[in-house]
Amino acid sequence: MGSALIQYTVIIILLILIAIPLGRYIASIFSNENHRTDRFFLPMEKVIFRLSGIDNRLEMTWWEYVKALLLVNGILLGFAYLILRFQGGLPLNPNGITNMDPTSVFNTAISFMTNTDLQHYSGESGLSNLSQIIVITMMMFTSSVTGLSVAMAFIRGITRKGKTIGNFFQDFVRGHIRLMLPLAILLTLMLVAAGVPQTLDANTTVQTLEGAKQVIARGPVASLESIKHLGTNGGGFFGANSAHPFENPTALTNILEILAMWSIPAAMPIAYGRIAKNPKQGWVIFGGMMAIFLMMLLTVHLAESAGNPALVERGFDSSQGSMEGKETRFGISMSAIFTAVTTAATTGTVNNMHDTLTPIGGMVPLMLMMFNTVFGGEGVGFVNMMMYALLGVFIAGLMVGRTPEFLGKKIESREMKFIVLALLSHPLAILIPTAIAFLTPLGMGAISNEGFHGITQVLYEFTSSSANNGSGFEGLGDATPFWNISTGVVMLIGRYISIIALLAVAGSLANKQPVPETIGTLRTDNATFGVVLTGTVLLIGALTFLPVLVLGPIAEFLSIG
Repeated sequence: MGSALIQYTVIIILLILIAIPLGRYIASIFSNENHRTDRFFLPMEKVIFRLSGIDNRLEMTWWEYVKALLLVNGILLGFAYLILRFQGGLPLNPNGITNMDPTSVFNTAISFMTNTDLQHYSGESGLSNLSQIIVITMMMFTSSVTGLSVAMAFIRGITRKGKTIGNFFQDFVRGHIRLMLPLAILLTLMLVAAGVPQTLDANTTVQTLEGAKQVIARGPVASLESIKHLGTNGGGFFGANSAHPFENPTALTNILEILAMWSIPAAMPIAYGRIAKNPKQGWVIFGGMMAIFLMMLLTVHLAESAGNPALVERGFDSSQGSMEGKETRFGISMSAIFTAVTTAATTGTVNNMHDTLTPIGGMVPLMLMMFNTVFGGEGVGFVNMMMYALLGVFIAGLMVGRTPEFLGKKIESREMKFIVLALLSHPLAILIPTAIAFLTPLGMGAISNEGFHGITQVLYEFTSSSANNGSGFEGLGDATPFWNISTGVVMLIGRYISIIALLAVAGSLANKQPVPETIGTLRTDNATFGVVLTGTVLLIGALTFLPVLVLGPIAEFLSIG
């Protein structure tokens, strides 16, 4: 445990050292502040807007912002569908990959457009190089910047005076040009230097030591891996994802990938505090996220370190912990933190098989995706946490009998209706399809494990889809029309209902005049509010999901014990 604590502490310290300057930079990008990088990036932005004919100076209401977002996402979704559907006859296909079937294309296009990156296919055998580059990698950029733009629009809505929340097209272009592309290029070079391949050549055949022939898949891996983690996407070039030695060859690349997928979500509260001109408030939100994360990390570490209860009961050696489904080059500690970070940041990349986690260890990624607020994906997770902050303020206001306020703006029934809509859409998108899957032979036929573990498999699939995480519990035969269509619909609900509802909250708050702070105003930049925020997330999460967790991982744990 001692060495694990040292590793975790070092990673968290590195994260904070990255998040502080990154948060300040993100705030400057989306606040239209003058920055020394303007002389390099501004000319590129001007060319893009001149060629497109879009007026990036035009401020938008929340509904105009939503329409622009849906238009851009819809066009990209259609483009992705066509490429994937007809990839067999397109160039950059040296391995002769055939076309995807229609339901797989439906699922994959939605998956990557919603920043979920759920994969019902194996990347090295299901996609051509062209599809990997101009669909998968491209949508990893666009989906993550879409989420980041939503977060910035929301922050403007709660901090500004007026009816507008920015310009989606400007946010979208700036997020790519000034943030994602530079960081992705830098990380790609670091991964190539660390041994991750980057090539457009076909698969190669080698002779093994035993004299047999082995086909080794390769391709533009490093460039996909960089944006896969920076954009909290998670879809792997290979079916084994970041457990594959070409995606994640060493302990160094493992740490790089953890920091890459954690950095921007961790920087968002810092950026918010700077834009709101109240850094303490940003740190309170960061502290609430980190407190829940550390609880979950400690739980999965202890569960996996104790070993598999079923094997321990039969006398097997558990001194190394439960190593089933884990890479020996990472061990328990680096597998545990990767599991916690990838589901806290809703990335979905995996360096171990979550299906082989112990029951309590497997419950941790489930809970983090159910909360969907602990750092969260690119921007959207932060906005979900702000939803809980507004809810906490509202509840506290009702308890003391005064109108709740946040940043000097009253939280009233209109805002709460949209917050409740966003709050309910997530569990309903998980629990209703899970129940349907158990009521139909098409759903039941995919379950590889009867009993409590089978319940967890299905629950995990829909939780991952609704949280736009994309990690798989595996063990589930999900490459079928039923699962392709059902999870595709859940991904759309999980992504866009909350985005629309929370942008509506931002638009409503932007239109309100600030009220002066009084002695009765609940401060939201101190430890007391941090406790209220953390308690709200944990309480609502427990009330919503504890019954189904009891049927799955908790019952499995009790049955083994």
